[in-house]
Amino acid sequence: MMKKLVTFTLFLGFLTQVSSYLPAQDKKDKQTTASKAALSALQEFVGPWKGNGETKDGKTETWKETMNWGWKLKGGDVALSVEFDNSKYFTRGELRFLPEKKVYQLKVNDPKMNELVFEGEFKRKQLELKREDPTSKDKQTLTISTNNDGARLIYTYSVQTKGKGLDKKLFTVQHAKEGMSLASSKKNECCVTGGLGTIAVSYGGKTYYVCCSGCRDAFNEDPKGIVEEYEKKKKKEK
Repeated sequence: MMKKLVTFTLFLGFLTQVSSYLPAQDKKDKQTTASKAALSALQEFVGPWKGNGETKDGKTETWKETMNWGWKLKGGDVALSVEFDNSKYFTRGELRFLPEKKVYQLKVNDPKMNELVFEGEFKRKQLELKREDPTSKDKQTLTISTNNDGARLIYTYSVQTKGKGLDKKLFTVQHAKEGMSLASSKKNECCVTGGLGTIAVSYGGKTYYVCCSGCRDAFNEDPKGIVEEYEKKKKKEK
């Protein structure tokens, strides 16, 4: 009798642990789904870009830079990563959507490897992100937008001194997506995120496309699941 009671007690403890885990896991899954859906609105960012930058504060300076946006899909961590080359102001960063705050958050490093954290919203096809410098109390705004069906991207940086007065534009960078002209049309769809497919992958004797190395890694981890979900989606659209 005692042995059965101990066994039953252990079983109840197990059920308690499982029941407490499932709601937490369910919440995490919902947050991951919400994050991916929100970041999908910025799908046109994904890909390699070549840009020309120009300062706007006094003496004009120009430079050329490249950047590459891609998906980061690891477990429940969903983000858009970006790498800059020859940029005067940024080196790398990661853009996430925070479901509980309902805002986008960009953590980006400057050339001195200081991490700058911006938060904001995506409205009227423009991502507007803001931060306050902890030392100067200046309010800084970074806006990013695309046009021409994702063939062009512009980002602008402005500052409001000590949070007062009008914003002063510091610099603007205009980018063109590599391999895509103004007249380009989206032919191949990424089977992971639905964006412009530029990298060919295969499964079951068929060719599919993904938009970046992050999506390619996600596809290679679970090609069967990705393809089944993609084919199901395509049938619903018909």
